[in-house]
Amino acid sequence: MINQYKFEDEPELRDLFITVDDPESHITAIETFITYRVVTKTSRGEFDSSEYEVRRRYQDFLWLKSRLEEAHPTLIIPPLPEKFIMKGMVERFSDEFIETRRKALHKFLNRIAEHPTLTFNEDFKIFLTAQTWELSSHKKQGPGLFSRMGQTVRAVASSVRGGGVKNRPDMFTDINDYMETFNQKINLLDKISQRIYKEERGYYCEMKEYGPIHTLWCASEEDLVDSLKGVASCIDKCCKATENRMAGLSENLLPVLHEYVLYSEILTGVLKRRDQIQAELDSKVDALSNKKAEKDLLTEEIGNLEDKVECANNALKADWDRWKQNMQHDMKTAFLNVAENNIHYYEQIFLAVCWFCTESNNLAWGHLSKSFLCC
Repeated sequence: MINQYKFEDEPELRDLFITVDDPESHITAIETFITYRVVTKTSRGEFDSSEYEVRRRYQDFLWLKSRLEEAHPTLIIPPLPEKFIMKGMVERFSDEFIETRRKALHKFLNRIAEHPTLTFNEDFKIFLTAQTWELSSHKKQGPGLFSRMGQTVRAVASSVRGGGVKNRPDMFTDINDYMETFNQKINLLDKISQRIYKEERGYYCEMKEYGPIHTLWCASEEDLVDSLKGVASCIDKCCKATENRMAGLSENLLPVLHEYVLYSEILTGVLKRRDQIQAELDSKVDALSNKKAEKDLLTEEIGNLEDKVECANNALKADWDRWKQNMQHDMKTAFLNVAENNIHYYEQIFLAVCWFCTESNNLAWGHLSKSFLCC
């Protein structure tokens, strides 16, 4: 690719760099929403400038995702974070929620930028470069409501008419089977990990209250002052270790698992769209064998559909291999990070307990020495 070079602090040769940051809250008479700054640096010749800075809200990201799905129905479009969050996890528009969403939006755009096909999509370029009013104007030029309804009706009719796909290649049957198992496992892992994090958070909150009680107790137990202070200090160290462990879970594991929960839904949709194209071809082939009239017209339609199926199959094959490699890398990295985080956590707990035991023994020897001298 022409005009490629390295930006500072980037080890890989790339030509498109995107950062999502600086969230801002906007309050109007009818709604409250957050916008994010999207900064793009590029050396691509098709861009008029080497750097762009725009502000985008969540609805703009949704628009981009829908446009990519329309343009590339059998490619695996990266997932967006859900519009609504799980009740009881974090409050909407809290700092934690906004930061979690910002990271997810940043990953979404960079996954598109790294994709060999999606990165050159015209709507993606417009999203990165157009001012707010220009983007609003461009959105109005997209397919209308009736066009989208027509696509949905055709998809439903195809699924009802076909029931199952007759000539699905074995590879896509294997992918379907794989995704059924993957979907079950990743959803279970996601739910259990969320529950573990919630329980860990409750444990952390209890410990934060538990330690100071020993410090307050010192006022009424002169003979236990040193021991009580030692316990309080040990609990404080354990509390900090637990806080670090929770941060590791929320940063390294939970987002990865949930992203692939969303990916499993996206892949299920992609496979269905591929099957719909295949089913349309199968129905035309059946019609040709049953009708002598309109033979030339059907033959031409079948030829076009065969090309469409081949393109869909090739696109999905390439994207599937790429997605699976990324998934395996992301999962391996996440699990290794959790393992290292747990090792560090137990090391901190062990050191805290060892320190307390050493201090307690020193106090015991000190009291014993005093008693011996008194004798």
